[in-house]
Amino acid sequence: MISIILGILFIAFTVFAVLPMCPLNWGADVIAFLKGGAPVFAALIGLICLFIGAADIKDKKEAKKEDAAKNDQQ
Repeated sequence: MISIILGILFIAFTVFAVLPMCPLNWGADVIAFLKGGAPVFAALIGLICLFIGAADIKDKKEAKKEDAAKNDQQ
C-alpha cells in the first residue's frame, strides 16, 4: 500500500515539476536531458542486442552439435 501511495506522489511531483505554469518549470531541462540521453540509451540497447544475438548464434551451434552427437550414437 505504501508503494502505491509513494508512486502516486512521485508521479504527481513529476507532473508538477514539468508543467510550465508551476514555479519549478523543469520542462525544458527534462527535454534537454531526454535529448542528451537518447543516443547513449540507444547505444546501450544496441550493445545488449549484439550480445544477445551472439549468444543466440552460439546456442544454436551447440544445439546442432548435440543433435549430431545424438544421431551418431543411434
